[in-house]
Amino acid sequence: MNKQAQAVVLLLFGGAILKASWTDLYLRYVKEGLRPFLLLTGAFLVVTSLMTLWYEYRPASPPQDAPDDGRGDGDSDGHGHGDGHGHGHEPRVGWLLLLPVVGLLLVAPPALGAFTADQSGSLPAAAESDYGPLPEGDPVPVGLLDYASRSIYDDGRSLTGRRLELTGFVATGPDGAPMLARIVVSCCAADGRPIKVGLTGGPALDVPSGTWLRVTGRHSPQRTKDPVNQADIAYLEVEQWQPITPPKQQYE
Repeated sequence: MNKQAQAVVLLLFGGAILKASWTDLYLRYVKEGLRPFLLLTGAFLVVTSLMTLWYEYRPASPPQDAPDDGRGDGDSDGHGHGDGHGHGHEPRVGWLLLLPVVGLLLVAPPALGAFTADQSGSLPAAAESDYGPLPEGDPVPVGLLDYASRSIYDDGRSLTGRRLELTGFVATGPDGAPMLARIVVSCCAADGRPIKVGLTGGPALDVPSGTWLRVTGRHSPQRTKDPVNQADIAYLEVEQWQPITPPKQQYE
C-alpha cells in the first residue's frame, strides 16, 4: 500500500477507536479505567494520518538548478531510466487491513457471555487471609467472584445469615441445570474468564441462556466441580430472581 492508503487506514482505525471510546462500546473490549488511554491512542492515530496526508499532498518545492555533471540531459544516473524507483504492482492483500476497521465501525460484536462461559472452565476463587464483613444492606449486593471466594475459602462464614443479591447471566451447569455466571477480566476481553455460581432451590429458571438476572438468596454449602477444569463451584440458595437489562459494565 502507498502512503496515502496507509494514512486512510490509520484515519479510519483511529476514528473507530474514538467512536468506541466516546460511547460505552469500548466496555465490550477493555476495562472501564482504560478509556483515557483509548481516547489518546485514537487521537494520536487520527493526527498521524492527517499529517501523513498533508505531507503527501503538499505543494512540491520548485526544483533547484543542479550543476552540469557532463553526462548529458538524461536522468541523474545517466542511463535515462527516470527517477530510479521501480513501481511494481503492490500486493492487494494489504487492503484486508480495512476489514477489522469496518467491523468495528459497523458490526461491533457483543460482550463475551454465555457461549464463553459454557466453553471455558470457571475461574478459581481467590483465596485471601481474611474476609471482612459484608457492607450493610438487605439484600447486600455481592460480586460473583467475591461470593465464590467467601463461600469456598471462608466456608461461607461471612455470608451466613445475610440475604445476598447476585447479578449475572444464565449459563449451563455441569448437569445441564442453569447457573449464574459473569466474565472476569484483568485487562481486556482477551483474558476474560467466567466465574460461575450454581443455583439451588427457589422458583425454577425458565429463561434462555444468556439472559441477565438479578438473583436474591442465601448462602448454600453445596459444592460441585466444573467438568472443564475441575474448579470448585459455589452455590446460592435462591429465594427470588428477575430478568434485568444487561448492565453497562458487563465484565466483573
